[in-house]
Amino acid sequence: MGCIIFNRVASFCRKVLNRDSSTRVPEEQTLQVYQRQEHSISRKDISENALKVLYRLNKAGYDAYLVGGGVRDLLLDKQPKDFDIATNATPEEIKKLFRNCRLIGRRFRLAHILFGRDIIEVATFRGHHSDAPVQATTPKDSKQKPQISSRNREGMLLRDNVYGTIDEDAERRDFTINALYYSVKDFTVTDYANGVEDLNNRIVRLMGDPETRYREDPVRMLRAVRFAVKLDMDIDPATAAPIQELSSLLQDIPAARLFEESLKLLQSGQGLETYRMLREYNLFQQLFPILADHFTEDQSSQTEKMIEHILASTDKRIAEDKRVNPAFIYAAMLWYPMMIRAEEVSFASGLSFYDAFMVASNDILDDQVRTIAIPRRHTTTVRDIWQQQLRFARRSGKRAFKTMEHPKFRAAYDFLEMRALFEGHDIKELAQWWAEFQNADRNQRGKMVMNVNEGGNRRPRRRRPQQRRKKPQPKSS
Repeated sequence: MGCIIFNRVASFCRKVLNRDSSTRVPEEQTLQVYQRQEHSISRKDISENALKVLYRLNKAGYDAYLVGGGVRDLLLDKQPKDFDIATNATPEEIKKLFRNCRLIGRRFRLAHILFGRDIIEVATFRGHHSDAPVQATTPKDSKQKPQISSRNREGMLLRDNVYGTIDEDAERRDFTINALYYSVKDFTVTDYANGVEDLNNRIVRLMGDPETRYREDPVRMLRAVRFAVKLDMDIDPATAAPIQELSSLLQDIPAARLFEESLKLLQSGQGLETYRMLREYNLFQQLFPILADHFTEDQSSQTEKMIEHILASTDKRIAEDKRVNPAFIYAAMLWYPMMIRAEEVSFASGLSFYDAFMVASNDILDDQVRTIAIPRRHTTTVRDIWQQQLRFARRSGKRAFKTMEHPKFRAAYDFLEMRALFEGHDIKELAQWWAEFQNADRNQRGKMVMNVNEGGNRRPRRRRPQQRRKKPQPKSS
């Protein structure tokens, strides 16, 4: 065993010393192998489905390891959310082994092994990419797809399907605490970058040159913040230094990918603390440029208060294991920018406030979707919640009863209650009226509506004066 470890260490060091300096791992980092008695990971803490995948790959003659966040969380005595696997089998070879396999991804080719709702993600070991704009290598097996790596002018990796060895894969990992590999063959944990030491010291440290790694994939800046907050760690000063300057690189990331990242950031259970750190590094402003226009030095605007409140409420619901709807979060965060836009549209165009409200709703959501591709199912819910806010004030006749029948009534009412914390006395009274109306029986509800009518809320309609239709004039020849 000692001879094998020595050879792997020597091989790893040679690769580090010979490869391009832009992604070189610091020289003090050395490979370490922790035996079963030297770590706390037990197979009983690993998903049964993940173990099935590991065993089958090993049985077929491939190397397979539990990697990244799953190993990291197990070492921290946390329950991993996902179990990811890395192997020397190519995606096509994995698909042959598992009938329940689906290959996904263009930028990174991955295999998803499906066990009902449980998905085990399997990635082939990554190799080093060339500095050339495009590199293509066709495998000996002509049925397999060529290996391709591609960058843009800013150094961002557009495609990265170059396969390699486990040593090369470790060097390609983003953070030291993720360059950890657990083997079910001998129950060892292989640490390529002093990740265990950084876990013990509670440090989030990027592997290689931070600026180069951020340019390769700007989402790593978001991941650095997410890990620091989630794991209650500090970001290494060298890792943190370039973030503010490079934050605008996030504008080049596809909006669909940023939507997925935004969910991880805001629905992690530490959304409020994550928001504060993202804002400190100028990252939140890149994700929500509309909101950034309403930020103040003392963080006293209604927009900022609403953001803090909704994220704190979301964190509380997640801690209580309650359901969280992303649409409600987006509706809350974008509400005041939308209202200000509605007032501007009404003043500039002369439209009624209702029409201006509709125009502003579409404008704000269209602008936000360009940055974060919020799916239509969520933007539809956002619009429903917003439009119900106007209907809450219209309680005469049968309107109050019809409003309660709306599918999004409960979410809209919760939103109204939240507005009452930041807006005037009228909104507080309106929220209180609807709270009583919901709990009243039908007779009491009828009396409440009558009181509204008698209170003068029902204004008589003015008839529009009928304009005489002008007689069409004959066209002059």
